[in-house]
Amino acid sequence: MRAGKQSGTKRVTSWQLIGAQLRLLRKRAGLTQAALAEQVRVGEDTIASIEQGRRSLQLDLAIKLDELLETKGVLQVAVEKIPREERYQALVKDFVEYERDAVSLLSYETQLIPGLLQTEAYARLVFDCNYPPVEQELIEKRMAERLGRQKLLERRPSPVLHFILEENILHARLGAPDVMREQLLHLRRCMDLPFVTIQIMPWNAPGHAGLGGPLTLLETSDHDQLAYVSGHLHARVYDEPADVSALMQRYGMLRSQALTVERSAQRLDGLLAAPFEENMCRAAQPASCCTAL
Repeated sequence: MRAGKQSGTKRVTSWQLIGAQLRLLRKRAGLTQAALAEQVRVGEDTIASIEQGRRSLQLDLAIKLDELLETKGVLQVAVEKIPREERYQALVKDFVEYERDAVSLLSYETQLIPGLLQTEAYARLVFDCNYPPVEQELIEKRMAERLGRQKLLERRPSPVLHFILEENILHARLGAPDVMREQLLHLRRCMDLPFVTIQIMPWNAPGHAGLGGPLTLLETSDHDQLAYVSGHLHARVYDEPADVSALMQRYGMLRSQALTVERSAQRLDGLLAAPFEENMCRAAQPASCCTAL
């Protein structure tokens, strides 16, 4: 290979190797993906994603597969030996899938309405704000994914969902006023769902445990605890019990510092009752009077 040139060889991840192992073991056992999925009680798409290296193989499922395929712990050992950093990367990629089957989800947001609660117009505005700009085709793909995630709100049994939103999110002057007003109306309707709890963190709160930024905590269908933290360029999932516990304690403090559920609903009702432009103007000016928009 000439200096300064790349070989063009695509790096094979540990999850792709484990997926190839599973595919070989499944075929040796004479099972189709559908048959294997049925026996271990997961979706066929889950087995397909694992075999393609697009989804990580969780330890409990690896143990089940070893027992079913009589592979004497081969898959279990492979999963246990995955380098930690590589495991985190795979989990980030899979987080939406874990969200889809979550028992509970706790979310703290600082700048935007959470994706699960966004209207289509608001979500489109968010994607249009990407910089550097992205192609329209990619925006449409992300829109479909975002709206698809919201099926979680229709799932039965219902998950337990809790959201803490910074008050400045409700006053943001993003896009046309009618887009933001419809988003706030949708947020208010979500407050009435029996499995959804929304609290507002007032901008004059004397104490604040969330200065580190947005945070999502999730309990999987297998009752594992995960924490998801994102930034501009990178996102990370924590699954070590000590790390998740620390972030759970932080979220608990945020709940105590935010307005109660009742006061949060009253705050949003007051915002919706007043002329919308007036509210946006008040948000822009900390003084008692405001200038024309």
